Amino acid sequence: MTLGPLEYTVLGFEGNRFNGEIAKEIEAVVNAGIIRLVDVVFVTKDIDGDVAVVELDNKDDERFAGFAGLMDGLMGLLTPEDIERLADALPTNTSALILLFEHHWAVGIKDAIIGAGGFLISRDTIPPEALEMVNAELEAAAISA
Repeated sequence: MTLGPLEYTVLGFEGNRFNGEIAKEIEAVVNAGIIRLVDVVFVTKDIDGDVAVVELDNKDDERFAGFAGLMDGLMGLLTPEDIERLADALPTNTSALILLFEHHWAVGIKDAIIGAGGFLISRDTIPPEALEMVNAELEAAAISA
C-alpha cells in the first residue's frame, strides 16, 4: 500500500476555548479523500503551565463529539516525546489540536512518479500567511515607486 506524504499541524486555541466546531470541516476533507487522519491528539496547557493530554474518544466531553466518526483507523504514530515537544511550545492558557495526516490526494501521483522511475527531491510547506506578507510588501513597494 502506497502512503502519501505525512504532515502534522498544530492548531492553537487561546484561553483554552476549544469547542470542537472545526470537526465538521476536518470531516469534510477526510470524506472527500483529500487527507486521511493518521493521529489526532488534544493537549491543554493551563495558566500555570501544567500540560494535560486529553483523549478525543472521550464521549462524555461535548467538545470531542464531532470527532467520533474520525477516530477509526488512526495509526497513533505521534510518540509521547513528539507530543511533549509540541506541548512545550504552547503558550500558557492554550489548548491545541494536533493533527497528523496523510495527503491522500497524492497517493496516485506518488505511484505514477515511482512507476516512471522518478523520486522526490524536495518538499516543503509554505503557510498562506507568508504569501500574504510578501504580497503586502510588494503592494507597499509599488505604491512608493
